[in-house]
Amino acid sequence: MIPAPLIPLAGGGSIPQLGVGTYKVPAALTADLVADALRFGYRHVDTASLYGNEAEVGEGLRRSGVPREEVFVTTKVWNDDQGYDRTLRAFDASMRRLGMETVDLYLIHWPVPSADRYADTWRALVRLAEEGRARSIGVSNFTPAHIQRLIEETGVSPAVNQVELHPRFPQHGLQDWHTAHGIVTEAWAPLARGGLLDEPVLARIGAAHGKTPAQVVIRWHLDRGLVLFPKSTSIARLRENADVFDFTLDDADRAAIARLETGVRTGRDPDLD
Repeated sequence: MIPAPLIPLAGGGSIPQLGVGTYKVPAALTADLVADALRFGYRHVDTASLYGNEAEVGEGLRRSGVPREEVFVTTKVWNDDQGYDRTLRAFDASMRRLGMETVDLYLIHWPVPSADRYADTWRALVRLAEEGRARSIGVSNFTPAHIQRLIEETGVSPAVNQVELHPRFPQHGLQDWHTAHGIVTEAWAPLARGGLLDEPVLARIGAAHGKTPAQVVIRWHLDRGLVLFPKSTSIARLRENADVFDFTLDDADRAAIARLETGVRTGRDPDLD
């Protein structure tokens, strides 16, 4: 596997652009999948307390034999644990499950504006960063208005915002806003939960490059400077997902992919929580 490019993070450090996603990966499969992926060459694993597999992610890392300092690990605080004190307790619980003392990136999973606890939750993350327990902190599914409030109330900007993003929902405006504020954009559901894989235009582009539709979409994300972690329970598919560093998309390819935009999400709108 060719090592994934690294993207610098505000405040120091860097994040591998391509990683292993574990959303909806059954706990019974997670440790083996993570261990195999790390042995193959992946160095970025994304999990969350909601996923129910943090313990298995930690076990997979230890089983892989790859030194902890070589692997970038992300986890997230779930909605029910928001609030200053509860977030600190939730972080401790995540660290116990992962078997780690520090995490590379800790995110607020959703803003949940109706509960109005995300600013206090962010203050807890700022403390964790100041203590060195979370090397970087960020958010997930936040809008610019949500992020602007965090900055205004704490003076600290998230290093990352992880959002739904794929050719049907490309979020160009949001990525531009992130870039202007020094925030890295991460894409979840980069393959639109598999909904893009039967698109004829992607099959045509892939055939021209000797690649699959999934590889074309992954390359599209990488070319935009996005971080992504397409989820799979198959190490063979993870190998395929990483075989994307030996080709590039041309202007005609990108124009054809742009015509797939519908503006339709596969998930929920964070403003409606």
